This record gives sequence, C-alpha cells and structure tokens, in this order.
Amino acid sequence: MKTLFNNYLNTFKGLSQEVWWLALITLINRAGTMVIPFLSLYLTKSLNFTLSDVGWIMSAFGLGSVIGSWLGGKLTDKIGYYKVMVFSLLTTGILFIALQFLSTFVTFCLGIFSVMLVADMFRPAMFVALSAYSKPKNKTRSVTLIRLAINLGFSAGPAIGGIIITSLSYGGLFWVDGITCMMATLVLINVLNPKKAKTLDDVKTENPKSAYGDKAFLIFLAAMILFGIVFLQYFSTMPLYYKDAHQLTELEIGILLGMNGFLIFAFEMPLIKWLENTNFTKSGLMLFGGILTGLSFIILNFTNWTGVLIIGMLLMTFGEMIAFPFSNAFAMDRAKKGNQGEYMALYSIAFSIAHIFGHNAGMRMVDALGFDNTWYIITLLAALCVLLLFILRQYLNAKKRRKEKAKNEEREILWI
Repeated sequence: MKTLFNNYLNTFKGLSQEVWWLALITLINRAGTMVIPFLSLYLTKSLNFTLSDVGWIMSAFGLGSVIGSWLGGKLTDKIGYYKVMVFSLLTTGILFIALQFLSTFVTFCLGIFSVMLVADMFRPAMFVALSAYSKPKNKTRSVTLIRLAINLGFSAGPAIGGIIITSLSYGGLFWVDGITCMMATLVLINVLNPKKAKTLDDVKTENPKSAYGDKAFLIFLAAMILFGIVFLQYFSTMPLYYKDAHQLTELEIGILLGMNGFLIFAFEMPLIKWLENTNFTKSGLMLFGGILTGLSFIILNFTNWTGVLIIGMLLMTFGEMIAFPFSNAFAMDRAKKGNQGEYMALYSIAFSIAHIFGHNAGMRMVDALGFDNTWYIITLLAALCVLLLFILRQYLNAKKRRKEKAKNEEREILWI
C-alpha cells in the first residue's frame, strides 16, 4: 500500500508551482459557484417562476457562456491572460452578489446572462495561462490536475451550498458565491502576478494562423461538441433513467454518480502519466475515449440487470478520463500555431454549445421516444464523434507523411 501511495504521489511530480496555484484558484472558484446546482430550485420555489421561464433563463445562461468564452479568448490575445482572469473573477463575485436582488423574469435573464458572460471569460484565459506555466512534456498532466480541482470543487460546492441554504437561506448562497470569487481573485493577484510567476512555455507566433482556417482543429471541435452532448446525458437524463427504469433511490443515485468523482480522483493522474509514456497519439486516445463513452450507453439496452448501470458508469468514467485531458492538451498544442486565446475560446465554446443543446435535446428525446430509443440515438452521436476523430487522425497522419516526404526530397536535392 505504501508503494502504491508513493507511486500515486510521484505522478504529481514535475508540475510547476504556478500550475498548483492555478489549480487552487480553480478549486476555490468552482467550489464557489454553488448557486448553479440550486438555480432551478431557487427560481421555482423562491421566485415562483414556471418551468418554461426556467428553460429560457437556462438558455440565457448558455448564451452568456458562449459569448463569454469567445470574448475571453479575444481579450486574452489582446491584453494577456492575467488581466482577463483578474477581471473575470472579481467582476463575477460582484455580479453573483447582485443577482439575488433581481426578481423579475426579464431582469434575471439579463442578470444570469451577464454573470455567465463575465464568468466564462476566465476559461480560455486560464487554459492559455496553464499552457504558459507548464513544460511541454507536462501539459496533459497539468490539465489533469486542473480537472481534479474542478471535480473536487463541484463535489464540495453542492454539499456546502445545501448547508448554507438550510442555515442562512438562498440569499446567503449568493453572498458566499461572490465572496469566494473575490477570495480567488486575491490569491491570483498574490501568487500569479506576472512579476512573480515564472513562465515555462511562452509562445509567441509570428503571422499567427486563424483557428477558423485550421481544418484539423475545426474537425476536432465538431467531434468535441458531439462528445459533450453525449457526456452531459449522465448529468441530466441518466439520473431520471436510474430512478424511473431501475427504481434506484436518491441515495443510490448519489452513490453511483459519486463513484465517477472518486474514480477520477483516484485513477486519472496515474492513468494519464502511464498513457503519456506510451506511443499512442492524442487523436488516437481521444478516439478510444469516445468509443468507451458510446459503449456506456448501448450496453444499457442489452439487459434489465441493475448491475449494468455500474458497468456503464465505469465505461463512461474511463472514457471521460482519457478523452478530456488529451483533447485539452491537443487544443493547447494546436493553439501554438496562432492566437492562443482564440483557439482556447473555441475549445471552451464547443462545450458551451453542448450545454445549450445537450440537456434540452436529451430530455425531449426521453419524453417523446423513451429511454431505450434515446440511448440508441446517443450511441449514434457517439459513433459520429468517433468517426470525426478517426478522420482527424487520418488527416493528421497524411499531413505528417507529406511533410516527411517533402523533407526527404529536399535532402535528396541537397545530396545531389
């Protein structure tokens, strides 16, 4: 056990101090966004909005996320990631506190749109900062550490939020959310100020290539939108399936979903460390992650045995653990070709788009077609994602072969 524990700790070695600070800031920030899981309850129970109203508010939420990610990327390229992160965290804190004072449908739509617009400016800036603070060989593990921080934040946030609601009220939730964002800002200013922080991979590209003209990156983004839509079913339609089709209790559903977070915490970093030392390409690993995630849905239709839910969760979790870190690392590598903020903004937007359509589409399909047919359609989307990743892999391999051929021909000419 001691050897296993030491080996686990060794997988975290070599990451820069700045990456660890960035992970802590992300943890504080994500644990602080505890309003989000309780938003639908707050809107229906405290403000007496209809479910239709809530649907439109969540659309404003998603739209703000998309525009915020795009704007964050643009500003990161113009003024730098540090200024964007400071502005985003501080202003988000203020807006979260102000959100509790909005009580009409229109003002809340505008309020949640503004909060998400400013909050998601942080994401592309954080990814560019992560790339700058990581050695090239450690980028995938650095991404994995940030993912661990996000998962821990999302796990702790709802639990803390529930305690705050029962002891203080929903108003207290908004205050704590705002204050934690401000705390994260203070940590950021103190430890990642450009005068103090050490940049390990500062990429400056002359004549940067536009992400919109990068064919490989556009194929990759289309695949990520599909992967996001498939993956998000585990946090919207799947709990309903557990409850309605398999009669699981809330406690059992919580344990099953909690297993996902525990497995990520325990195995993701060692798994990524091992995969980094293999000859597998990032595109190949993303493809494999997509296959595992697709399989997690199709097997549900093969049997009524409740144990299949655990197998499905295991397949999805390992698919997620492989696909997300390597897709993030792929995006960061590709971003070196052009404006990094633009590249990382588009990567963030891909998942924002998945949020806008994924939850709503899944719910509508379950309502109209039933669970079994919905899982067939979701598996089909996963297969389309895998096909796009296969096309991406073939495209990159063909491009690599053409470059090698050109180099060989150049050597032959020089030899002659």
